[in-house]
Amino acid sequence: MIKGKPFVKWAGGKRQIIDKLLKYVPDDFDTYYEPFVGGGALLFELSPKKAVINDFNKELMNVYNVLCDENKFKKMCNVLNNYEANHSEEFFYEIRNKDKNKSSFNRLSDYTRAGRTIYLNKACFNGLYRVNSKNEFNVPFGKKTKVNTYEGSNLITVSNYLTMNDVKILSVDFEEAVKDAKKGDFIYFDPPYDSDTATFNSYTEGGFGKEEQKRLAKVYKELSDRGCYVMLSNHNTTLINELYKDFHIHVIEAKRNINANGKKRGKVEEVIITNYENKKGLEE
Repeated sequence: MIKGKPFVKWAGGKRQIIDKLLKYVPDDFDTYYEPFVGGGALLFELSPKKAVINDFNKELMNVYNVLCDENKFKKMCNVLNNYEANHSEEFFYEIRNKDKNKSSFNRLSDYTRAGRTIYLNKACFNGLYRVNSKNEFNVPFGKKTKVNTYEGSNLITVSNYLTMNDVKILSVDFEEAVKDAKKGDFIYFDPPYDSDTATFNSYTEGGFGKEEQKRLAKVYKELSDRGCYVMLSNHNTTLINELYKDFHIHVIEAKRNINANGKKRGKVEEVIITNYENKKGLEE
């Protein structure tokens, strides 16, 4: 079976460490939950038959919803064809600036907005998704002479997976997204990472600070007590080690390649935290 892969480049994307994550995925589970799905690298790699995916970024989740609808997906493809044909720096800024007029932006069809999100992600500088305090996309032009929004047949593969399986799509708070998780379900948390210094985490309104990290740790423990399999990725920071000291903390080396400053891309220490000892599942 041909598996899909992320259709957007996303802050914190997991394609670089997918093999390391797979080492810690339980061998058997019921529903798969991913409350910070982003580009969905692990989702598409696992391709579970039943899943609940969520992200606070409503424009991103709008793309997932359009990919789930055959008719809207075809219309989005027409939008992408048009964007690719007209691609230029001037055209990029014309499309980028559409969210400055909220009333007209909100009147755009969901498939037009979905096409815009994919196009901007492919055409902008370094594939960053970033919004300002007014929730306006503000990443500059990436100076590409040509953009490939489809990545071959990947969009079709992703659409087929989402439509042929039981995948529920949400755009709510992470705690709300996992409220129905039960014993035997598997939850993978990939939140905006903690940092001992200021970091890039403004891809949704509001960011994700220390208090949110603490709230997430509380939800993690509640799910563990419920009998769920829970796995989380984050930076190897003092706070994260303290919050999850009662669980299994696995330190790994990862590449960071989405920082706006090229000199700051490189190897960093991350952690994969599980509430079970190994792939076979929860400890007795």
